[in-house]
Amino acid sequence: MCEYCGCREVPAIAELMDEHTALADEGHYVRQALGTGDFAGAMRLLGSLVAHLDRHVRREEDGIFLAMRAAGEFIDEIDDLEGEHRDLAAVVAALDHHSTTFAADVSRFLDDLDTHVEREDLGIFPVSVVTLGASGWATVDVARRGSPSFLLDVASTTTADANAAT
Repeated sequence: MCEYCGCREVPAIAELMDEHTALADEGHYVRQALGTGDFAGAMRLLGSLVAHLDRHVRREEDGIFLAMRAAGEFIDEIDDLEGEHRDLAAVVAALDHHSTTFAADVSRFLDDLDTHVEREDLGIFPVSVVTLGASGWATVDVARRGSPSFLLDVASTTTADANAAT
């Protein structure tokens, strides 16, 4: 994750990046469960990750992405990132914990998610900081208010703490 460009000084971007870190942490716990052969546990943890990812994606698309589109900036990149969101959702929908390829399928999903997150953290987020004007940030703020960060959920913090302890 980038820490030198200054985009983390913008609260909306910092929050999205913090969510990325939390998603990666959740992915780590899923990988741990897979490593021990606990596919049911991996599915439970994956369910939580996917719920958080869904909220996160909605905030990105209704906020930063919508604002960038309205500004007419980096439309091809936004299209690609939104396509990746749909691709990730399709992979999750097709997962079957009874499949002999379940662990590999989940691992590939998590790898793809990591790559996607890096593209956003190092690409569109820093670009948005120098591109969006007041109306763009107003769009981002509406999305933030409409769907607060999952990091603010008490249950998420409790679950993450419990997972970290295991």
